[in-house]
Amino acid sequence: MIPPDANAGFVANMEDVLEVYQRPRDPMRPLVCLDETSKQMIRETRAPLAMKPGREKREDYEYERNGVANLFMLFAPLEGWRRVEVTDRRAAVDYARVLKYLSDTRFPDATKIVLVQDNLNTHKPASLYEAFPAAEARRLVERFEWHYTPKHGSWLDLAESELGVLASQCLDRRIPDKDALISEVLAWTTNRITHHAKANWQFTTTHARAKLKRLYPLL
Repeated sequence: MIPPDANAGFVANMEDVLEVYQRPRDPMRPLVCLDETSKQMIRETRAPLAMKPGREKREDYEYERNGVANLFMLFAPLEGWRRVEVTDRRAAVDYARVLKYLSDTRFPDATKIVLVQDNLNTHKPASLYEAFPAAEARRLVERFEWHYTPKHGSWLDLAESELGVLASQCLDRRIPDKDALISEVLAWTTNRITHHAKANWQFTTTHARAKLKRLYPLL
């Protein structure tokens, strides 16, 4: 969606995220971008015809829907690390468990995890209180430095870009069930990490103030 002109709220959040992206890498304060998407599982009703010389693989147009899974993308662009968590739902408790994994398993020694995400209703500290006792929820909230992309500005979340790569390289075909989906995304993730795929973000606040000038209030 296109944000309205002269939107102070949009540019405030945009410049906040852009400032985060300009920070040098700090192993004690890792940058992690989070986003999520869904995948419809599709089961074949007829066996596909295998690829042959001069003929592509053929799939019947009929298929059977086999449920929907949610995928959390965790992307640390300066580390060249990412992880895809496949869950049955996109509930607050699922999101909270993902944050606990980041805090206590992936980056347990970090003094603070710099978290960039969009404004989805579950992407809030309140979700931690829905999943854990108050003391544990507060501990986890304090483990993160919270940053949000502006509404209608989720393109600023590098995890969304990584989800786009996942969609084009891995999810653009029929996947029959959750177990197969987990296997596919694990293979994709391992390949990306093995090849040290990182993000080279070039868009800065200076660029934004010139190219997106119409979004800034006129004073």
